Amino acid sequence: MKSPRSQPGEFWDQRYDGDDYVFGHEPNVWMAANADLLRPDMTALVPGDGEGRNGVWLAEHGLNVTTIDASPVGVTKAKKLADARGVEIDTVVADLRDWAAPQARYDLVVLAFLHVDPGDRTDVHRAIARTLKPGGLLLLEGFTPDHLNYGKGGPPVRDMMCTEDRLRHDFEGLLEFEKIEALKTELPASERHGGPAAVIRLRARRRSE
Repeated sequence: MKSPRSQPGEFWDQRYDGDDYVFGHEPNVWMAANADLLRPDMTALVPGDGEGRNGVWLAEHGLNVTTIDASPVGVTKAKKLADARGVEIDTVVADLRDWAAPQARYDLVVLAFLHVDPGDRTDVHRAIARTLKPGGLLLLEGFTPDHLNYGKGGPPVRDMMCTEDRLRHDFEGLLEFEKIEALKTELPASERHGGPAAVIRLRARRRSE
């Protein structure tokens, strides 16, 4: 199997191949918990949306959604899910390391378990943060290094996991943190990585420049 670090598109193409949805159809729990902050007609960006579960859920709530993933197979399944749910999403096939990120375009960015190689993580995170309009909302959930103790889900190496220090470093000067919390939780059984998990959850706003 290809490496998720060097060739994420090919790696995830192999994971997503087949009719089943690897991470289910339900939205990310942290995103859904912040539903009261969402408004119809907001513009939303979902990098690394895979088979589209989060982008489609946002579209169902009236948002104008763009999803990005390196896997053409995943993007095709995202479109299929949107069609089945009767909504529209814009889709982009791109490796986030090479993607020409627009500036100040979106009201919302959702990063759900997007784990980037540490050599690229800061640049990718900062480029994504800059796509937010001033005051725009970022919701992020990722595995912490403690998740390795569970032996299921997420990257198998500690340096690809999220910590508060890493996130504060990556978004320094760009985002104002409203809430950040590392916790132990249970992910839905419908997901490939369902079960006990150690995660970090972040809610932040784009600073005005």
